[in-house]
Amino acid sequence: MEFMIYFWLGVVVVALVVEALTVGLVSIWLVPGALVAMLLAIFKLPLSVQIPAFFLLSACGIVLAKTLFRRYLHPKASVKTNVDAIVGSRAVVTERVDNLSGCGQVRVDSQIWSARSIDPDIVFEVGDVVSVMAIEGVKLICK
Repeated sequence: MEFMIYFWLGVVVVALVVEALTVGLVSIWLVPGALVAMLLAIFKLPLSVQIPAFFLLSACGIVLAKTLFRRYLHPKASVKTNVDAIVGSRAVVTERVDNLSGCGQVRVDSQIWSARSIDPDIVFEVGDVVSVMAIEGVKLICK
């Protein structure tokens, strides 16, 4: 039964080495379970107690970590930055926007952008206020 002490110690070492190599919280959850199983082996409890204790504690560690880290791994709302922040904002037409002639510019937050209408039949005149619906390349698609 002394072999099991070294076996569980080996599981701890392998799990720590794998964790150190991956740095992705892959195998760290096995360490507490293996340490408790090793402790049970030291007290000469049978293998039928050690193995379930190992799996139960490892599973509890995974579940606990998932609930604790959920907020950090999957944020509910991400903050839009750079170009993504422009979508949904309002813009002022500085040059007539006409899809048929392929011209048009708008100003968004003191930046001038080429613009096209989301509907090819609609033309925007200078001074119109439009909403930015999407970005295609370097052109704002407006409505």
